[in-house]
Amino acid sequence: MSLSLDDVKRAASLARLEIGDAESQRILDQLSGVFELIAKMESVDTDGIEPMAHAQDMMARLRQDVVTESDKHELFQSIAPAVDADLYLVPKVIE
Repeated sequence: MSLSLDDVKRAASLARLEIGDAESQRILDQLSGVFELIAKMESVDTDGIEPMAHAQDMMARLRQDVVTESDKHELFQSIAPAVDADLYLVPKVIE
């Protein structure tokens, strides 16, 4: 896909950007480079290649989901200033 300076200026106008002629040319060169890279990537034969979720094929180490600590909520609530129905009561902060 080839772009012209008019295409760049129209896109800038649609994006509500004000760009000068020198900057338009620089943006045109950069966008042309991006489109050339895309064209190269599209030319690669990918038949028979399975899509990957990540560039590196590795598995995350997972641990067993088991309880490793005892329930201490009664101990913690015994030293709390105010508790009701296993809930910590706090002073009202926002009116």
